[in-house]
Amino acid sequence: MIEMRAMEDDFSRLELNLNHAVENYRYFRSLLEPQTKLLVLVKANAYGHGAVEFASMMQRAGADYLAVAYPVEGLELRRNGISLPILVLTAGTDFYPEIIQTRMEPSIPNLYSLKKLVSVLREQGLKDYPIHIKLDTGMHRLGFMGSELPELLEYLRQTPEVRVKALFSHLCVADEPEQDAFTQGQFELFEKYTRQVADGLGYMPMRHILNSAGIERFPEHQYDMARLGIGIYGISALPGKQLAPVASLKCKILQIKQLGPGDTVGYGRWGQAHEGTVIATIPVGYADGIDRHFSRGAVSFSLNGHRVPTIGNICMDMCMLDITGVPAKVGDTVTIFGEDPTVSELAGILGTIPYEILASVPRRIERLVVR
Repeated sequence: MIEMRAMEDDFSRLELNLNHAVENYRYFRSLLEPQTKLLVLVKANAYGHGAVEFASMMQRAGADYLAVAYPVEGLELRRNGISLPILVLTAGTDFYPEIIQTRMEPSIPNLYSLKKLVSVLREQGLKDYPIHIKLDTGMHRLGFMGSELPELLEYLRQTPEVRVKALFSHLCVADEPEQDAFTQGQFELFEKYTRQVADGLGYMPMRHILNSAGIERFPEHQYDMARLGIGIYGISALPGKQLAPVASLKCKILQIKQLGPGDTVGYGRWGQAHEGTVIATIPVGYADGIDRHFSRGAVSFSLNGHRVPTIGNICMDMCMLDITGVPAKVGDTVTIFGEDPTVSELAGILGTIPYEILASVPRRIERLVVR
């Protein structure tokens, strides 16, 4: 993990607030029964926050499980000392030897994937390897349909190489109250399917279906474990509920210029200067997750207690801000998102979701843990 250090020479960084992460963790933990396990999702580089850094934080905070999308993400965590159980949500079939070697637990969405895993386990002479069976209750992305369960159970009964550690499904509209009837239907199917599987196996595996919005809105369906994704990073599904933002994207001013009438700024000359216009150039661009639709004043960032709009087009590695009337000097810090503006505000400008803003911050932006 990269700890906080002097940043005189750092132009761009994503600050991860350890206290905020723990605060959010405790909030969601408080909504669950003490015996309910809590899994934290660190896929997609921990939603852009830095997978190793964030996984280390959650391991210290007391999380019971982690989840990644792909095997390579889990392997990175193992190489960096993360010892918590890791669920691989999109395990594929090519990395089963590595998954087994590092004791990760694959999601199994279909019989083809299960048979491929079993063949690898047989080659290694292994039995009772833990798997999570994915059930399709309405998302229709991955998972066993109800009609496929009899064939699945028939195969499992003759396959000692695996043991079903968990049954799980994915809610698709838990954050949309107007579609609660559909969500309730998912819960009913999940209960039906898991009972059917348990009857066929002769034991009830661990069950998990709630996501972040589900934990907040449907805690009565928490089962044995709940999965905490966007919530841990500071986004709530409840209207008016403010969680602590964990990530703040910041950079320092590279240069300040005073322009005059007729001067233009950036590619395409879309930025138009006036008498007394002052601009600042900062070292982040669309290669750093600053969407080009933020160009030409569509968004304002924070500088010394003031909001300053973009001027001209966003470049690949830089963008320019109109700081006219704002006291500033080279080296001053600009906040792209954090407490002001928030990720949700930027997402609203683009007509997207906070996930996309966070996940767009590339690895070249250094992650720094602060308290």
